[in-house]
Amino acid sequence: MALLICTATALEATALREGLLGSHDTRIVVTGVGPVNAAHAVTLEIIRQKPESIVVCGVGGAYPGSGLAVGDVACADMECYGDLGSASPTGFLDMKALGFPVVASPGPIYNDLPMQIWPVERRVKFVTVTTCTGTDAAARALAARTGGAVENMEGAAVAHVACLHGIPVGEVRGISNMVTDRDTSRWRLREAALAAQEALLAWMPRR
Repeated sequence: MALLICTATALEATALREGLLGSHDTRIVVTGVGPVNAAHAVTLEIIRQKPESIVVCGVGGAYPGSGLAVGDVACADMECYGDLGSASPTGFLDMKALGFPVVASPGPIYNDLPMQIWPVERRVKFVTVTTCTGTDAAARALAARTGGAVENMEGAAVAHVACLHGIPVGEVRGISNMVTDRDTSRWRLREAALAAQEALLAWMPRR
């Protein structure tokens, strides 16, 4: 199989399924939300299908100061485990500070995971968390600490598994909301999901 596309939810795969109807070298897997679901699903697909490359497609929130707006589409030039580490009296300690790489060889790789596929022109750093950020202050602090622009819940896990298996990986997301004080009435999930899928479909003939 040439390409495995991972989405967290069925909503993020609807247009892809229509656009790729009849394709024999691309598979879509809906992983479920969160890093464990994503890692488990992509590992099974790697074992069963042996994809040549992997792309995550979905929605994400943009941090204040990122320069991104709701409706924009961006891809990851780097993924980051945003909350993998330890709290301390002096602040957050990432895996490098703790001395524990998440990938020892090739590596060492700590919280930041490299990407090799860039489906759209706009590239920024993505940040994967297990608790969605729900206050403006926390969003600004996380963005400042990681240098990230787009928050999600699966990308680093997929990139991590892909790295362990030596498979090129990419990630494209539509911006559904600004990461600030939580207000779901302002989120545009369907529009963002569609924008990301359309961008990925436009890229695929050129890959």
